[in-house]
Amino acid sequence: MYKDKISNLQSKYVALHIGLFWGIGVFIIKNDDHVKVKLDDEKLFEQLTVNQNINNEFIVKRIKFINQLIAQRKLKVEYELIQQENNLAKKTLDAKELKTKND
Repeated sequence: MYKDKISNLQSKYVALHIGLFWGIGVFIIKNDDHVKVKLDDEKLFEQLTVNQNINNEFIVKRIKFINQLIAQRKLKVEYELIQQENNLAKKTLDAKELKTKND
């Protein structure tokens, strides 16, 4: 739906929103749970942890939805900034990107 329509940063917000929503939907994340979110993008980390003005309506809406889920489920969320090479999804994402380029 969003392919070639949003930036990499915007896509990370979509992924975070979907991940939280999915985790709640399949009962991996329950009300009042403590959730550690590991982020490999410094800008994303700063936007979520520091109350700064964001001039991107798409991102503002995603943050609103993410914060709604957190508030509704009374989650205790801790954001952690990690190095990109320590992202467990990186190998899978790199393989999918390579496959897409070769198709």
